[in-house]
Amino acid sequence: MTTYIVLINWTEQGIRNVKESPRRLDAAKKQLGEMGGSFKQFFLTMGEYDMVAVCEAPDDAVVARFSLTLGMGGNVRTRTLKAFPEAAYREIIASLG
Repeated sequence: MTTYIVLINWTEQGIRNVKESPRRLDAAKKQLGEMGGSFKQFFLTMGEYDMVAVCEAPDDAVVARFSLTLGMGGNVRTRTLKAFPEAAYREIIASLG
């Protein structure tokens, strides 16, 4: 499984209906699970982003479909970062020659 960091901001619609956000999060977790992925961690954050999720998925296409589906709901906008664990980081740096 590949790890992804998802940076999330509420849209105007999403913040207007913020009390429904926990229900939407539960639905998103279920949806990603049905696609073969999972949420590993979720945070409400202060600063540039409203929320941050650490997710795993079998491939980039699954995360792309998931992100597009979230965006279609109109409540959030996302930025997704592919994350490399420390072992992969060390391997990549060591391969630089």
